[in-house]
Amino acid sequence: MRAADHTQQMLQGWSMLQVGRADLAVRRSDGAMLWRRDQPLEGLPLGWARAENAHGGEVYIRPARGFAWPMVFLDDLPIPMARQLAADYGAMVIQTSPPGGCHVWLPCDQDLGEDARLQTQRGLAARFGADKASVSGEHLGRLAGFKNWKRGGCWVNLLCGLEEGRRFQVQAMGAPTSPKTTRMVAAPSAGTGTVGDGSASAQEWGWVCRLLEAGQAPERVYQLLVERASGRRGSDVERYARRTIERALARTQAAN
Repeated sequence: MRAADHTQQMLQGWSMLQVGRADLAVRRSDGAMLWRRDQPLEGLPLGWARAENAHGGEVYIRPARGFAWPMVFLDDLPIPMARQLAADYGAMVIQTSPPGGCHVWLPCDQDLGEDARLQTQRGLAARFGADKASVSGEHLGRLAGFKNWKRGGCWVNLLCGLEEGRRFQVQAMGAPTSPKTTRMVAAPSAGTGTVGDGSASAQEWGWVCRLLEAGQAPERVYQLLVERASGRRGSDVERYARRTIERALARTQAAN
């Protein structure tokens, strides 16, 4: 299977779970972190990522922050345990290096917000022996079909694809569930501000409004917007984020 096929099969598995948006990140050899946030899976800039990877960049992915998704991440599991999770729950297994541990994307029977994913990860990491340092609810994993330069440039491969039907039952382990789980995958990432306006500010305006309408706390949306817009807005990002949240709240309240 070609490297690009590993990538596509990984993304197709996410799509099967209706995980429709992702954050793509590249860590360059000098430590700089480059982001392409909240991208539709079908529109991920894979050409850009391949070019960065060819020059030593490490390529990572996660489901886009700010939404509830039916999937949790486990890091550094040995191949036998990872395969067992694939057999039991239809989990996706990514082999990051020949001798190293695996990344596992475990499909769940319900949508989980970031806090609920964090609590679920904690319980699963303790149960299965995954890396507890990688438990965060929003941790990045490696994207299959790219080279792992940390391990000498070996390929990151899809070992087990996501399977339909079987799911991990979150409530069976006593983990908390999200009080409101809205999977926002249908709304486009562009043109969500003024009609015909595809600017970054317009995209962020629509994104903020969708999060607030879905029940996200304004403080949390503010933090996400600061993180998302910091590279573009620089020292003005906090004022920009605060003003955007205020306008979006006023709009939401007026609509109600």
